[in-house]
Amino acid sequence: MHEMSLAEGVLQLIEAEASAQGFTRVTRVCLEIGQLSSVEPEALAFCFDAVTQGSIAAGASLEMQAVAGCGWCLPCGQTVALTRLYDACPRCGGYQVQVTGGTEMRVKELEVE
Repeated sequence: MHEMSLAEGVLQLIEAEASAQGFTRVTRVCLEIGQLSSVEPEALAFCFDAVTQGSIAAGASLEMQAVAGCGWCLPCGQTVALTRLYDACPRCGGYQVQVTGGTEMRVKELEVE
């Protein structure tokens, strides 16, 4: 389950920002998660709760916002929406589509005290 390592990475980012900015508690974490990132939101939420126990983010609410997938279709020369990796272009049916968005995961906001 790679969600555990992702949750640990988020906690490390939070702790680094707490050290740099001097806050002592995090009450809300907002993540942007690409639809093509292969991250299972329910598993990530479970892992986040587990890894934040006893930390400055213990009990923090976790919000996850989906980022749509998109790609560049070489035959069409157009940016197209993608719902799954390796799908055909929804316009022409070709498979020469390079993913350009929706694979990322980032911390968008922290609410702190």
